[in-house]
Order: sequence, then structure tokens, then C-alpha cells
Amino acid sequence: MNIMTPMVRDPNQEQFDTRRLLANAQRQAEDRRYEDFMIIDVDAHHYETNSYKEIFDYIEDPVMRDQFIYTKGATQLPRSTGGFQEMAGRITRYQHRATEKAPDGVHRDIGLTRKWMDSMGVDVACVFPTPMLGLGLNPIVEVEVQYARAYNRWLCERLLANESRMVSMLYLPMNDPVAALKMVEEFSGKKGVIGFLVTTVRYKPLYDNAYMKLYRALEERGLPLAFHAATNWGDQSMHITNRFIATHALGFTWFNIVHMTNWVVNGIPERFPGLKSIWIESGLAWIPFLMQRLDNEYMMRSSEAPSLKRKPSDYMREMYYTSQPMEMINNQTMLEETFKMIAADTQLLYSSDYPHWDMDLPSTIYDLPFLSPQAKKNILGENARKLFKLDYLISDEKKARLKAKGVAA
Repeated sequence: MNIMTPMVRDPNQEQFDTRRLLANAQRQAEDRRYEDFMIIDVDAHHYETNSYKEIFDYIEDPVMRDQFIYTKGATQLPRSTGGFQEMAGRITRYQHRATEKAPDGVHRDIGLTRKWMDSMGVDVACVFPTPMLGLGLNPIVEVEVQYARAYNRWLCERLLANESRMVSMLYLPMNDPVAALKMVEEFSGKKGVIGFLVTTVRYKPLYDNAYMKLYRALEERGLPLAFHAATNWGDQSMHITNRFIATHALGFTWFNIVHMTNWVVNGIPERFPGLKSIWIESGLAWIPFLMQRLDNEYMMRSSEAPSLKRKPSDYMREMYYTSQPMEMINNQTMLEETFKMIAADTQLLYSSDYPHWDMDLPSTIYDLPFLSPQAKKNILGENARKLFKLDYLISDEKKARLKAKGVAA
């Protein structure tokens, strides 16, 4: 008797293709008619390590440039214990993304970014680096400054100048406040630059007076300042965790909690009321906790925060937050209350965090039953469009779907 052996798909034996990987996302985009409105992804990523050779050419110091080339970027940031993000190979895009064939005629990052954006129904994506999220830990200040400027120049000249659907908030070397200010002065106004970025895995207090000229420069230019979380398994508080699930759950909230607390308690929103701040990739559950915790402390010890004129939660409610990784627990009531506490209709910005392992599709927002149709559109794109003063834009793929239905784009 012949026994039929079932066909088992092995992704490791297939040519990696973003469109195939995101086939379900494509179906969602079509079923939910994402072509009817603009979607802006405020936190997506690329792997700048794939373009190291190009970026190294932009490093101005010849000795440091040679060192980067010789070590293949190993001097960029301290050694990490890793993250096991690919879950022993089950998340195939981690180990196979470098083998994907990119479209001809454009930079590889542009071609691959277009593929996932079109699959998910995203019209504009704010793209950030990935390994550079830990660059603030480098003990050599000049390394952060030199590499940050090289990356920013490369990003502006090679990617943003050639793709209107890609924008970014540029990395600031906060270990050198003067250099960070010069970055703002140099890169403000360049095509695709919609703000600037602080990576929050760092140990310099951002309320230091050395940064006040930087914050004033951003406020005067109407450019937001974003705080992007990450984790550091080498941090003393994180080092006692022994599983990635633990350090990821805590670290990506912890570092933003610390900097947010300092930001509010030291009255930065009062000193710079026109400076918009965005808190990225910490999820949402931590915000109501911190609002309540700081309000409670402030009501008992307001003399220790003399520059505040309102409760901490009042300032936090005026800040902006990205949605991912949105805590998708089976408790819609808790999530709805969180949305109310942070004024999500106007302050929440959709983000996917693609291509990272815990990415969120636009459906995480679109399918929420307690949101009105307008609130969904606001969070998925309109809030970001207003914040960054972007023109209304939808992708060619969406325009084609509208044309097929006889609707003018």
C-alpha cells in the first residue's frame, strides 16, 4: 500500500518575496477599500547594514572611515547579546531578506519599501534605521556624530531625494548637543525630512540645558521631535531577565517611560509649547499608567516640579504616540479606555514597524469596533498628514483600483 506523504511547505527553500509574504495583507487592503483614504506609516524600518559600503563613503573623517571599512561597522555600537527575534527561523524574512530580488532601476531600499507598502496599502512611510537604534550607547562621541551625519546624508541623497513616498525623521547624535543642533540646521528643509529623532536607549538626561538651543531650533522650524524606543539587554535592570520575551516587553516601554518622565517633570513642554513630541514603538498600555502615576505624585509633591502649570497627564495628552506594538489582548474595554485617555482621535499615529517580527497591519486600527469611520481615517493617516504638513497622496496601485471602479483618484 502506498502512503501519500503530505506536502509540507518549507519557506527556507523558496525564493523570498515580500509580496508573497504579505499576500494576506494585500487581501485585507482590497477588502477594506484602503484606496478610499490615505495611510501613513509613521514607524517603518530598513536595515542600513545592507548599505554599509555606501554609507561609509559619507564618513568625513578619513581615519574613522577606514576603521569602519576595516571592521565592517563593528565599531558602530557596543556588542549586544542579540534578540532571537526570528524565533529560531520561523520568521523567515529575517534570514532571507538579503536574498530578495529588488526591482531594477531604483535603489534596493526604495524598491523593497515600495513592495511592502503596496501590499499593505500604505501610501507614505516614515523610515528609520534598525541597528542604529543602539548607537547612543557608543562611548566614543565622535563615532555617533560621524556615523549619524554620514547616514543622514546617505538617506537624504540616495533614498528620500528619489522617492516621494518615503520620508524620515533624521537621527540626532544626542551625546553631542552642539553636533545635534548642527544636524537640524543642515538638514531642515531637505526633501522628505519631516522631523528629527532621539533614540532613547541612552543615558544622558534630555532635560540638560545643553539641549535647549536644539529644542528651540526645532520649535522655530515647526519640526517634531520623535523618541524611538528600543531595548538594551546589557542595561542593569534588563540584565537580570533571561528571555527575549521579557527584555522586549519591558525594555521598549522602560526607556521611553524614563525619558518621558524627565521630559514632563522638568517642564520641557512649558518651555517649548510649540515643540511637538512623538513617542515611538512602546505600545500604548504604558501611557495611562504613567499619566496616573505622575499625576498622583504631582498632587502630593508639586513643589518638586515648579515649572508645571498643569497636571502631567494634561501635557501627555497633547503629545503624539505611534500605535505599534498595540496590545491586542482580549479586553476591548481596556483598549477603548486607553484610546480615550490619550485622545487617540487626534494624537494617535498608525505605525507598522515593518519588517520587524511584531509588526502591525493597518487592520489593527481599521477593525477596532469602538472607533468611528472618521477616527479610523484620522489614526491611519490624517493625524500624521496634519502633523507633518504632508500633501494628500495615494499610491499608483490604489489609483489603479479606483480607476477600475470608475472613481477619480
